Amino acid sequence: MELSETFHALGDPTRLRLLRLVAAARLNVTEIVSVIGVAQSSVSHHLAKLKALELVREERVGGFTYYSLAVDATDARWPLIRLARESDDAHGDQARLTELLRRREDRHTLNEKLLEPGQSWLLWASALSSLLPKLDVADFGCGSGVLTLELSRWARHVTAIDRSPQALEQARARLAREKCKNVSFVEADLHELPPGLPKHDLVVISQSLHHVSDPAAVLAQAAQLLKPGGRLVVMELSPHGEAWVKARLGHQHLGFEPAVLEAALTASGFTDVTLTPTPRDGSSPFRAFLLTATRPSRPSKRTAREARA
Repeated sequence: MELSETFHALGDPTRLRLLRLVAAARLNVTEIVSVIGVAQSSVSHHLAKLKALELVREERVGGFTYYSLAVDATDARWPLIRLARESDDAHGDQARLTELLRRREDRHTLNEKLLEPGQSWLLWASALSSLLPKLDVADFGCGSGVLTLELSRWARHVTAIDRSPQALEQARARLAREKCKNVSFVEADLHELPPGLPKHDLVVISQSLHHVSDPAAVLAQAAQLLKPGGRLVVMELSPHGEAWVKARLGHQHLGFEPAVLEAALTASGFTDVTLTPTPRDGSSPFRAFLLTATRPSRPSKRTAREARA
């Protein structure tokens, strides 16, 4: 009877995904929701079913309720659990779980450093940013405004640009909560910015190019928005095979070869293009890299000839 009920319980695709996650790591409901993208009420319902069959255990830790696999190799149902764990991960749950656990570890490490006397890295970051010159900055693809907020702490003015009115509304709310007065918002497609925008000292494009259809066109728009001598900073993902990000996160590209973006920057007239790769994290399928470039104070001879032509 118990084996039959387990078969029935794992016949539900969402329940199967959930069991595989808690078999890999101890997770709370909020974390599970962030990985599988199902409503919290539905996750709680499925957990209750699995708990009733004693397939998962529940523990209270630090004010949170965590769930983990309650079945081991001595249980008669173990072969079924093993098959469930080894089945194809068509939704990309494992990649998102890896990212979640990495962020959890990063927060834990940071908290330890912040609690250690004299090791307040956030304070150091704030102090160093205060030494930067007051710049006019454009945040391309600002989303919900997380980076916009950090830029606003030291910039003279930030122009937050995004094509999504919902994202801009979230960004406005975030900046309003922090009482930021030096940010303006522009709803626009990054491929074709509206005329009349002021020139900027710095354009930041943080993991926005993989959301656009024509990254080279967006880089050309960044060049047009910069003052002579202005700087561009691009953070992007290296090529990866996580195809689930297209349907789940709206990515249009599975990362970029840095050389492709370097060539696009050069074609847009940028100079001093510099690549900074990040160390590879074997536990994550994603790896980022940083590109910086300068809009020349004077157009190159080639660019001037092309403009006359």
